Amino acid sequence: MKKLLIAGLILSLSDAVYAAEPTAQQNKMKTCNADAAGKKGDERKAFMKECLSAKPAAAPEPKLTQQEKMKKCNADATGKKGDERKTFMKECLSNK
Repeated sequence: MKKLLIAGLILSLSDAVYAAEPTAQQNKMKTCNADAAGKKGDERKAFMKECLSAKPAAAPEPKLTQQEKMKKCNADATGKKGDERKTFMKECLSNK
């Protein structure tokens, strides 16, 4: 009886630890459920199927600081000289 009680306790604790961090799929399900509010029946079923099968959007590129941008543009301008380099740097640094 003690062994059964201990096994049950261990299982319940492992479930609690596992449940602490939702998986990406669980997060997706939560978002899709929230977005499906108000839909019923076949409409909801079709929406959930589409929502859950959709690929995640690509993460936006991080915005570079002016110093990081200057470093990158300088590295990309290697081999350019004079007016060519000046024009390249102006264009590179003005890109947002």
